[in-house]
Order: sequence, then C-alpha cells, then structure tokens
Amino acid sequence: METVPNKELQLAFDFIQFTNRNIFLTGKAGTGKTTFLHNLKMSSPKRMIVVAPTGVAAINAGGVTIHSFFQLAFHPHVPAISDQPSQLGRSLASGNFKMSREKVNIIRSLDLLIIDEISMVRADLLDAVDSILRRYKNHLLPFGGVQLLMIGDLQQLAPVVKEEDWEILGKYYNTAFFFGSLALQQTDYITIELQHVYRQKDLSFITLLNKIRDNQLDSAALQELNKRYDPEFDPDSDGGYITLTTHNAQAQSLNDSRLVKLPGK
Repeated sequence: METVPNKELQLAFDFIQFTNRNIFLTGKAGTGKTTFLHNLKMSSPKRMIVVAPTGVAAINAGGVTIHSFFQLAFHPHVPAISDQPSQLGRSLASGNFKMSREKVNIIRSLDLLIIDEISMVRADLLDAVDSILRRYKNHLLPFGGVQLLMIGDLQQLAPVVKEEDWEILGKYYNTAFFFGSLALQQTDYITIELQHVYRQKDLSFITLLNKIRDNQLDSAALQELNKRYDPEFDPDSDGGYITLTTHNAQAQSLNDSRLVKLPGK
C-alpha cells in the first residue's frame, strides 16, 4: 500500500490532521480503509477512540463496540425534537446511563471519534452518541465538537432495523442509515472515496467483483462464474465444510436442520 501514491488517502489524512471537518471515508473492499485506520492510530497526535457496531468489527479495527464504550442499550433511541439546533441531536438515552469518571475524562479530552463499519450504524444510534458527546463536551455543537471519521462501504452490510423498531423510528427518520442522523445533518461532513484496490492484483477478477457489486453482471461475467460451479459437489460427503450465509436466520435454519439429523437427544 505504501508503494503506490494515493491522493485520496493523503487527502483524508490531511483533513483529519489539519481540520476539524467530519469525514466519511468509503471505497470498495480492499481499497485500504482498515490499513488507513491502523496507520492513522500510529501517526496522528490527535486524542482518539475507535468504535464499531459489532464485536468482530471492533476487534478488526482495534477498538470497542459503540454500545460498550458509550454504555447504550440496544433499543431504539428516540430523538428529542426541538426548535433549538443544539437540542436536535439529543436522545432520550442521554439520561439513562452513568459513565465512570475515567470514561468521562476520556470523552472530555477527545479530539477524534473513529467509527468503523459505519454502514451498519443506525441513524438513531449516531444521534445517541451525539447526545452523550454533547453532555460531556460542548452541548452547543454536533457531537460536542468532536471530529468524526466514519469508515465504511454502503454497498456492504446495512443497519439492522426490526419492523417494530422502525414503527418507532420511522416517525423521526427518513432512513435508518447513518446519514439520516439529525446531528450529522447539522454538519458539513465530506465524503472521500478510495479508488485503488490493493487486495487483488488480477484485473479481470477485480472487474468481475465490481460488476457483481454494482449489479451489472453481464452474460460474459456470468459464464466466467459458472466455470467454478460443480453440480456434483456435495458438502456433506467429506464433511468439514462451513456454509457462509448473509443472515442469522439462515444460519439458524441450517444449524437446526443439522441438529435434528444427529442421533440421540
């Protein structure tokens, strides 16, 4: 990654280093988002914390979960609507937690909040973070005046919104995605998209992945994919294969079907 000049990465670093602007850093898989995050942690003098919406994402980013650090519950966080701009991002969650003195001191000294896998963060959760930062930093400014670096890819995982949750949140938000956050809409955040793919070197493979990503799969690409299809393959014949699924419900259904086939109770 270091051997290839990358103006987008340099631009993102300069904005973080020399401004207080909020940034949404995005790009395809393998464009260096996570590497940039790790390099930033080592090189930037700004006091920062790294959070992510899930445990796996937090481990990968070298941080903690949003809910853990900000001590937030998993229920919807309803924003308090007010005519005062400083109140727009305040969440009902603001009175439902008690921070340790150590964590309060960390928040009060905070310069930069990095949120990895931002595509999975719901708008109401981001507003709840805004509420807490306002409480312990500057209550007149979005996110208490803390700079945000939001890293993620909107064409990957989307936020999880149960139907009953959206019945509540739909009264306040046009979308569940992070950019629907009332607090974020008060800021002039910028978007920087990374273009160079580092993870793959095979240009034809990169082209194939991009066609799938952009929902533009043509007959030639489909034919190339079908070369890998083996109609005789049986994952149960040898055992030891792991099935990847996109949703927990699919995994649960698959696990249940395997469990009932086991002998005994």
